[in-house]
Amino acid sequence: MRVKFRNSRRCRAVLVVAALSIGGVFSADRWIEKTEIPSLTPEVSTTVLDRKGRLLRAYTVADGRWRLPVEVGDVDPGYLEQLIAYEDKRFWSHIGVDPVASLRAIGQLALNGKVVSGGSTLTMQVARLLEEAPSRNLKAKLRQVRLALALERRLSKEEILKLYLTIAPFGGNIEGVRAASLSYFDKEPSRLTPSEAALLVALPQSPNARRPDRSPQNARRARDRVLARLEDSGVLSSDTVKAARSERTPDARMHFPLRAPHLADRLRRESTQAIHRATIDRDLQSSVEDLFRTRSGRLGRNLSGAVIIADHQTGEIITSVGSPHLFDTSRRGFIDMTRAVRSPGSTLKPLIYGLGFEVGLAHPETLIEDRPTDFGGYAPGNFDQTYRGTVSIREALQSSLNIPAVAVLDSIGPAQLMARLRRAGADAKLPPGRGTGLAIGLGGVGLTLRDLVALYAAIARGGEAVELHERLGRRTNRRESRVLSPEAAWQVSDILASAPTPDMAHTERLAFKTGTSYGYRDAWAVGFDGAHVIGVWIGRADAAPAPGILGIDTAAPLLFETFSRVKSKPDPLSPPPDTVLTVSHSELPHPLKRFRHPSMSGRNESPKPKIAFPPNGATVELGIDGSRPAALTLKVRDGLPPFTWLADGKPLNVSRFDREVSYQPDGGGFMSISVIDRSGKSARTKLFIK
Repeated sequence: MRVKFRNSRRCRAVLVVAALSIGGVFSADRWIEKTEIPSLTPEVSTTVLDRKGRLLRAYTVADGRWRLPVEVGDVDPGYLEQLIAYEDKRFWSHIGVDPVASLRAIGQLALNGKVVSGGSTLTMQVARLLEEAPSRNLKAKLRQVRLALALERRLSKEEILKLYLTIAPFGGNIEGVRAASLSYFDKEPSRLTPSEAALLVALPQSPNARRPDRSPQNARRARDRVLARLEDSGVLSSDTVKAARSERTPDARMHFPLRAPHLADRLRRESTQAIHRATIDRDLQSSVEDLFRTRSGRLGRNLSGAVIIADHQTGEIITSVGSPHLFDTSRRGFIDMTRAVRSPGSTLKPLIYGLGFEVGLAHPETLIEDRPTDFGGYAPGNFDQTYRGTVSIREALQSSLNIPAVAVLDSIGPAQLMARLRRAGADAKLPPGRGTGLAIGLGGVGLTLRDLVALYAAIARGGEAVELHERLGRRTNRRESRVLSPEAAWQVSDILASAPTPDMAHTERLAFKTGTSYGYRDAWAVGFDGAHVIGVWIGRADAAPAPGILGIDTAAPLLFETFSRVKSKPDPLSPPPDTVLTVSHSELPHPLKRFRHPSMSGRNESPKPKIAFPPNGATVELGIDGSRPAALTLKVRDGLPPFTWLADGKPLNVSRFDREVSYQPDGGGFMSISVIDRSGKSARTKLFIK
């Protein structure tokens, strides 16, 4: 009987492989050792993963192909079992070429007159893919065999399998099982159904002809052939195959994940590594992105928005939204507004009052004047152009009044405010050609949303700064720095936590502050509970005015909605320190009852009090560890009695009219001593007691 040979080129290739496998494979050491091996580290897509290792964003390789990094352990064991059973069942035992498969291919060729199954192993397929060379001629097939044998000597079986899982073609610009699983099933390949696994086994044999998005019927038939053979070989049960065949094959490609795109771009620019692990929580990131995308439709076509959520105990940023729509050109969605320098409006007022509390100039219940005032040529007004008269500082901060805040800032000094901002990690930008003036307290300084979140994180932590970061496992380099004293930070938090909420419906104890910059260009809302701090910005990315946007009406509702996505109920705020003065106005020491500023109450030319002893930075030995420690002598010169002495912000029970008093500290260590005279002028010294 004469057998008619078809596909003569493939027939010759199979015969060559068989001859090499049977006749000379085991005696070709020198030939194999001299094999020129291509790069065994193919370029893979840069990927950005969330804190749990889930994909946030991936980037194509240089030629536009999706080829995501993958490990053998990342892939469903069922898929691996199907792949090896169908393509190369002696993969774990052969040396790169399978003589048994080659003999089988020759027999099928002789009986059928055509190639029924090839003798190509997975290692040979990897060899062909690494060289990206044709394999349908005798010379190429011989090269493929030689390279396969060399690969088996150089690499472990797991490494060869990993290469296949990374570079096998799956249609179009999709390469590797991970990219294929995400593209066709919108899922990682760690858990695949038998039907999905069979389709992924079938695609690399003829990737473009079987593409599910182009030829779904071809894809289905190829999948079913894989299932049938695996059923015949006993790898899959008949019930499993029946159920798998009833499963619909995909008919379109899915979009790759595109979460936290601005942050992902930044991480990629900062490092050339292939895999970036971020502190982002993908589920929360997706939820907040969807929220902002939905709400942006109500804000106006040209308005953008941004939000940052951070764990203020660790400094990890768990959500970062740079704009509602990345590809919306009308909103300039490509700009990361979490890093844009803008005017912070009234959001710095908590820090201003906190500094006043820290140095003993004021207390939350101190009364202060809200009336037109000229501060050496600078005459700010309130946002609504009205004045409340005499108010408490608590009320002044909650109502965001401008005059009281500027009066306190004038007393502590704008330079002190800038210094504390830098301690918090904020990179404050002054307008070109302008120095540090009182206007910075009302927004006359440039800050980013990230800067403000860092500042409020410090307040939430009892005044201690924390370095915000987005890289998982990153070690912070900046030393811890104190932005406010624990007492002042708690007092500010307590005021912000009792402020009226936007719609009066929220009853959660959430400390928050809003702000609106000059000209309605920026609307801000920043808030925190016992665990997280959230900052929200709304405005135009081109810095043009957006009449009608207000921090309290536009940004604050989004702040509370965002908090509801994080948790159902805020974590409790920290309790007050033991040293904080929590009294009503009537119980305050006389100098703290009313804030006195020369521009408000008429100039008093009496000299400012000065602490004569102990000098600033002194170390005083009182024998604290002994049985009878000595008392600390405090001396003041200048100023007008009566005097109020404070130790770490807490009033001392000493004579108010004497210029020299004695005080017995409770223990050793660092201490801050302040004195306030009748006119409200103060002095402060820091010392160490032994």
